[in-house]
Amino acid sequence: MSGTLPPTHTSAGNLPKDLLSLFHSQARQLKLEDMKSPRRTTLCFVIIAIYSSQATLSLNLESIVYHSLLHEHELMEEDPVRPKRAVAVSSPAAQEFTVDVEISFENASFLEPIKAYLNNLSFPIQGNDTDLATDILSIEVSTADVILRMSVRLNVGFQEDLRNSSSALYKSYMTDLETAFWKGYSILPGFKLVTVTGFRPGSVVVTYEITTTTTTSPALMHKANEKVTQNLNQTYKVDSSSFQVTYSNETKFSITPEIIFEGDTVTLTCENEVFSTNVSWMHVETGLDIQNSTEVSIYTSMLNNMTSVSRLIIHNITRVYMGEYICKLTLDIFEYASRRKLEVIPIQILASEAVEVMCDNNPVSLNCCSEVNVNWSQIEWKQEGSISIPGNAEIDTDSGCSRYTLMANETQCPSGSSGTTVVYTCEFISAHGARGRKDIEVTFISVGDNSSHKGEVRESQRLVMEMSTVQSTTKNSLETSKAPEQQAKLNITPDLISVSEGQSFFIKCISDMSNYDEMYWNTSAGAKIYKRFYTTRRYSDRAESVLTVKTSTREWNGTYHCVFRYKTLYRVMAKDVIVYPLPLESNIMVDPVEAAIPCRSSRHIRCCVEEDSDYKVIFQVGSSSFPAVKEVDEKQVCYKHHFTADSVSCPENVDVFCHFTNAANNSVQSPSMKLNLVPGESITCQDPILGVGEPGKVIQKLCQFLNITRSRESPIGGIITYKCVGSQWQIEKNDCISAPINALLQLAKALVKSPTQDEKLPSYLGNLSISTKQAKLEVDSFSGTLGAIINILDLFSTVPTQVNSEMMTHVLSTVDIILGKSALNTWKMSQQQKTNYSSQLLDSVERFSRVLRAEDSTISQPNVQMKSMVIKPGHPQSYRQSFVFLDSDLWGNVTISGCQLEHLQPDSFVVTVAFPTLKTILDRDVLGENFANSLVMTTTVSRSITTPFRILMTFKNSHPSGGIPQCVFWNFNLANHTGGWDNSGCYVKEVTEDSVSCSCEHLTSFSILMSPDSPDPDSLLKILLDIISYIGLCFSILSLAACLVVEAVVWKSVTKNRTSSMRHTCIVNITASLLVADVWFIVAAAIHDHRFPLNETACVAATFFIHFFYLSVFFWMLTLGLMLFYRLVFILHDTSKSIQKTIAFSLGYGCPLVISVITVGATQPREVYMRKNACWLNWEDTKALLAFVIPALIIVVVNMTITVVVITKILRPSIGDKPSKQEKSSLFQVTKSIGVLTPLLGLTWGFGLATVFQGSNAVFHIVFTLLNAFQSTSIGSSTPVFSMSSPISRRFNNLFGKTDNATLKIKNVSKMKTEN
Repeated sequence: MSGTLPPTHTSAGNLPKDLLSLFHSQARQLKLEDMKSPRRTTLCFVIIAIYSSQATLSLNLESIVYHSLLHEHELMEEDPVRPKRAVAVSSPAAQEFTVDVEISFENASFLEPIKAYLNNLSFPIQGNDTDLATDILSIEVSTADVILRMSVRLNVGFQEDLRNSSSALYKSYMTDLETAFWKGYSILPGFKLVTVTGFRPGSVVVTYEITTTTTTSPALMHKANEKVTQNLNQTYKVDSSSFQVTYSNETKFSITPEIIFEGDTVTLTCENEVFSTNVSWMHVETGLDIQNSTEVSIYTSMLNNMTSVSRLIIHNITRVYMGEYICKLTLDIFEYASRRKLEVIPIQILASEAVEVMCDNNPVSLNCCSEVNVNWSQIEWKQEGSISIPGNAEIDTDSGCSRYTLMANETQCPSGSSGTTVVYTCEFISAHGARGRKDIEVTFISVGDNSSHKGEVRESQRLVMEMSTVQSTTKNSLETSKAPEQQAKLNITPDLISVSEGQSFFIKCISDMSNYDEMYWNTSAGAKIYKRFYTTRRYSDRAESVLTVKTSTREWNGTYHCVFRYKTLYRVMAKDVIVYPLPLESNIMVDPVEAAIPCRSSRHIRCCVEEDSDYKVIFQVGSSSFPAVKEVDEKQVCYKHHFTADSVSCPENVDVFCHFTNAANNSVQSPSMKLNLVPGESITCQDPILGVGEPGKVIQKLCQFLNITRSRESPIGGIITYKCVGSQWQIEKNDCISAPINALLQLAKALVKSPTQDEKLPSYLGNLSISTKQAKLEVDSFSGTLGAIINILDLFSTVPTQVNSEMMTHVLSTVDIILGKSALNTWKMSQQQKTNYSSQLLDSVERFSRVLRAEDSTISQPNVQMKSMVIKPGHPQSYRQSFVFLDSDLWGNVTISGCQLEHLQPDSFVVTVAFPTLKTILDRDVLGENFANSLVMTTTVSRSITTPFRILMTFKNSHPSGGIPQCVFWNFNLANHTGGWDNSGCYVKEVTEDSVSCSCEHLTSFSILMSPDSPDPDSLLKILLDIISYIGLCFSILSLAACLVVEAVVWKSVTKNRTSSMRHTCIVNITASLLVADVWFIVAAAIHDHRFPLNETACVAATFFIHFFYLSVFFWMLTLGLMLFYRLVFILHDTSKSIQKTIAFSLGYGCPLVISVITVGATQPREVYMRKNACWLNWEDTKALLAFVIPALIIVVVNMTITVVVITKILRPSIGDKPSKQEKSSLFQVTKSIGVLTPLLGLTWGFGLATVFQGSNAVFHIVFTLLNAFQSTSIGSSTPVFSMSSPISRRFNNLFGKTDNATLKIKNVSKMKTEN
């Protein structure tokens, strides 16, 4: 700032008016351009001005700002100018003022051009000559610091020391993090400093603050965050996607009204100068995100394409909604959060006590006052009684009180009505809908009347009130023969409800009567609304019911009554609902679904609906829209458009939609039609209906648009898939649905949205049974019809609260047909298409059986049987049911003991359904090896079970001599909720030649599985294999440790030449890898066998290291074998030691690491890396086990080949050996070589091949387990022997290149000999 400040200040009043008006007017002229910046920036500049009496200030601030910055937004804030001092100068005296001007705007890029301009000005700036002179001496510009509050998550465990800022761990974290933050955020413009402010749980969430002088763009912030991630030690495991910038003072958060009463409609509004509608609301006390509901509405919109405005509206608020609310807007990594606390108070009204009024024409006042004085919208007085005596109301808005003056005369109080009590009610109504009331009892006494007569009158009045009924606001009275009418006291959603099909609506009905016997909703025709559509809550002073319709259909068009009943007292309220026709997206049929169109060609496209209504339909192709031509065909209405390929570039893929708009101006978009514009020369397939296509092209066509015979009442449904083969379209898959079944499918979809669905369901089930019988041929031929029937059953099963015997008969009659043996081929086709029909069918039948209400019912069909029993109070008898299917030669029994049934609630129903053919269509178990080989029996109970429950079942044993039985149930949550067999909570109780007995601790669908090749967990073979494995592994670990010790002792003496050094390097790495692998194997086995809780992270680690180190063992064995092969075959070839080691370690550890990392990376994100019951590679879901089996078996084959070469070389005579000597030692040498090479080269794993095949003999399992359990012992014991120059190892050592002084001497290789 130029100049010196004076010692005294003048008051603001002494500042010249022209100077004040100058800055006010020029500030209003300054316009700033909008920018979608996440923060408002403040610019401050100080002007020191000299005031003179001879000139006026004339400064145009518009020249300061570029013309491109002009916009509609005015200056945000203006601080009053502050006079600093008066400067003593010659007459006329000049006064010096300091003027602070603060400008807040949103685009930080405006700062630099403004600052540059101001800094380049020449001072002083002279004012106009026509008035008092005002000169500007200097301008200083300063910007306020910008503080960014940020957070990032570290994927490491949270430790309590991170809460203590003085702990060593806290300081270590803070130092490392701040170092990385400084390196990363130093690239931000105007960066000053960054500080870690704390840590909180959630893994570890780091909170920190960045101080800059200007705002930062999202792109630059992302770049800085990337630099932070790169500079931070990887042990911190920073989550690069968790960076977040939080602003807490950029949101304008308001609550209307300021004083909130129970019953008010409250609006919480958040405004941000940010272009985003991604706003969320949270209630802090409950920790829940707030969603749209019947009581809460959220509306978010953009105002002038600049300001985000989000409103949270709470209707009829109660004290439950009290607490703190957070409004949070998210834009990229920037988060704008603001919080406000909401207080709700009841309306407290103070009123006069009960009074007695003499009917003598004297005024009597009744007074009501609210404890909290607000601007009440209305204060009403009402009266309720057998006589009507009105009064005059006076309202004092200042005090929040109302006075009601009565003047009763003798004509209003006849002698027969003396002692009558009339209730006067004062009701305070707030401007936002809250209502509070207070009753005052007034007893009117006729002049000269006595008290006894008064008592009789009161009793008479009480009896009349008890017999009275109420008249609804629709003027439809509910009459009784004994009672007069009484006005209902119900409140209902006030506005007219007008929606389109597919939209949601709700009706809230509030009664002042909290005590009621029954509450229901019905239609104007008297049909009751299904209970799933409404909820009812009872409060101390009222009751309310909310009718909620999430997807409205035309069936909801009409008048609905809310009915509260208490004894003979009814309270009824009516509401009209208008539903405009509009097709649902799923009901719009498009043609084509997908098609190829030659460039510069055309094609007709259409969208069809079932019913004709007055819709406006347009086709949207990219950004262009085209009108549609309407065409009516029988009951189907289609809207067509002639699409021309010239309108878009070619080749190109185009998505076409049609938009339906109804009379209420609501619209819906159809599924897309995918049009592929292709060059004409590549087209080979042509058809007038299917269109054209390139070779191999696959398209789908709605069956109803093909030349297929269909019913006149309804079109067929489903889709046919075609493939272009050669020059013809061939059917790839036929999923067409027969016309009757398709009609029922559409009815089923509408039924689940119908207000009277429970009344329609019985007839629909009967129609389904009949239609399925008629469509049996289609069921046996087309998977589309089969799938449609199952979808119908699935939809129907979600409707009922109870099912009678007749309805259940219709259900099982339908199930019997689709489970017939003639339909098994169709089921096989659906399995090949990876559908989930079998599990879906089983789930539907279970839902029906849970709501069955039929005492001791029995239903028998060829392919399904059902039996049920009701639990009587007292001591129920045991539940025993038997099922026999002669055609399938299968039987089964179910038993639940009486003591188990005692825990069930009285009148509960136990239902069992048995299926003989379902076993062949349910997917195999998760291992893919076991198969269901019995009945599938599902047992359900109508009431929830809160105590442990045991069920006993007996199945026919169809394979007494083959496989091990397992008791299983169908778990609908397995395989990504598609279902699978699970044995949790079930075990085999007894196995005989004829039967398998199972016991389970829960209820659902049960069966048995037969495992053809895995030993029974409790069998002698399994126990023997476990004993061999654990004992062998213990000896192996000891031997391997001893081997490593011996190698360390003799290392220098046995690694004097290149070949010997490489051989022992391989042996040491084989030993070390096998030792680590065995340790991990024991750890993983202990976790599983001892039933420790399976920690997923530990299990993943164990699986990875077992996989990696066992592969390392194999690859080091391969390295040893290749080195042996190299020394035998390429005798005169020489390779340096460094190259040999590089190849050896790359092969020994590099290849296993690559295989292991790829395996875990490809499978663990989908959580299919491990088996579900063990810490080892998955097989059933991803075949990840092949990542171990394939490399291992390849190495075994290679090493077996090398072994053959070694034996062949050994059998050849050595130089200097006599033939007789060779013959004597040949057998010993071969035996010794096989004994040494078999464990070293991993050949024992070749026996594992025999155990892979089903039905393999137990001997192979035992031999394989013995050899591999003691493989480590063999290596550990044999290696020291061959580490020394003993006579028996000389021949073997010679094969590896280790020779004595009498070795063959050749002139040109002596140097190589010395090196080796």
